[in-house]
Amino acid sequence: MKRLHLSVAAVGLIAASLLAWWWQQRAPSSASGAGVANAAPSAPGRGATPAGPVSVEVARAEARDLTDDTTAVGSLRSRQGVVIRPEVSGRIVRLGFVDGQRVKRGQLLVQFDDSLPQAQLRQAQAQLAIARTTLQRNAELVAQNFVTQSVVDQAQANVAVAEAQVALARATVDKLRILAPFDGQAGIRQVNVGDYLKDGADIVALEDSSSVYVDFNLPERFATRIKPQQKVAVAIDSLAGQTFSAVVEALEPQITADGRAIAVRARVPNASAQLRPGMFARVKVVLGQRPGAVLVPEEALLPQAGKELLIKVVDGPRGPTSQRLEVRTGLRRDGKVEILDGVAAGDRIVTAGQQQLARGDALPLKLVELGAKPAQAAPVAPSGPAASAARAG
Repeated sequence: MKRLHLSVAAVGLIAASLLAWWWQQRAPSSASGAGVANAAPSAPGRGATPAGPVSVEVARAEARDLTDDTTAVGSLRSRQGVVIRPEVSGRIVRLGFVDGQRVKRGQLLVQFDDSLPQAQLRQAQAQLAIARTTLQRNAELVAQNFVTQSVVDQAQANVAVAEAQVALARATVDKLRILAPFDGQAGIRQVNVGDYLKDGADIVALEDSSSVYVDFNLPERFATRIKPQQKVAVAIDSLAGQTFSAVVEALEPQITADGRAIAVRARVPNASAQLRPGMFARVKVVLGQRPGAVLVPEEALLPQAGKELLIKVVDGPRGPTSQRLEVRTGLRRDGKVEILDGVAAGDRIVTAGQQQLARGDALPLKLVELGAKPAQAAPVAPSGPAASAARAG
C-alpha cells in the first residue's frame, strides 16, 4: 500500500513538472502577441527617438529695430550754487536783496557796518600823502646835496609802507560788502538787518539754474561705451510725461571701488526753470541702434551644456522636420530675445515641445502655430435609421 502511494506521488510530480515546462514555453509567445495587440505606444523619453511626428508649438521669428540702451537714476544739481558766508565778523546794516529774488553778478547782497574800517582807510590815505610829500622834498634836496641818498631811500620805504596800509584798510572795507559772485536766484535769507555775524555764518543760498547738471552712475561695463557729448534722455518723476534732452559733459576718470561704477555728469538746458536742484531723475542712455534685429520668444531657447539651442522648422521631403541650431543671443525685450545668427525673419521656431527634439535632428513634426486660427471642423453627416428617415423625408 505504501509502495502504491509513493508511485502515485512520483507520477504527480512528473506531471506537474511537465505542465510547468509547457506553461513557461507558452507564456513568452502569448505575452509578445498581447503586447503587440494591446500595448499603447509610450511617450519618447529624453534620449529616445519618437516613433511618429512630434506635436510642437511654433512661432515665427520677427524683425524689429532695437535700441541698445541702459537706465540709471541720479540727482539734479544747479550749474553753479553757493551759500553766501562772510569772511569777517560784523553787524549787518543793509540787505540788498529779498527772498527768492534774481540777482546779477556784482550786486550788493549784504552790507556790514564799516564805519571803523572807513576811518582807518582815511587815516592810511593821509599817511600815504605825507610820505609821498616827504619823498618828493628829499628828492629835491639830494639834487642840491643837502641830504644824502639814504634819506631818499628811507622816504621811498615810508611811501611803500603807507601804500600797504591803505591797501589793507581798503581790503577790510571791501570784505564788509558782500556781492553776488554770479547771476542767479537767491533763496530764503537766514539773517536780518542788525544781526551780528561771525565769519563763516550762513546768510543765503544762491543758485544759477539756467542749466542744470544730472549726476548718475553707470556699471563699469559701460565705461568704454559712454563718451562726452553723447546725448541722454532725462525723465523727472514729479514732471510726469516730460522728457528732457541732456548732453554728457564729464566722466569721472576713476571707477568707484565700492560699487564698481563710473560717475557721469550731463547738462540739461533749463530755460523754462522747471528743473530744480535736488530733483530725482531717471536717465536713459542710448548706446547704439540695431535696425532689423531678429527676435524670437524667450521660451524657444533650450539651454544645454552652457550653450543656447533653438529648434528650427525646415521643410523635409515628407513634411516639416526639426533642425537644431546653436545660436548667439543679444538684447532681451518684452519676453523676446535677439538672435545674432542662424535665424532669419519669418523662420518658424519651436517654442514648446522642444525637449523631445533635443537629441535628434531631422525629426518629423506636427505643427501648432501660435497665433494661427484653428481650422473649422466639417459637419458630420448623420448615420443609422435617423439618417435613412431624413433622406426618405
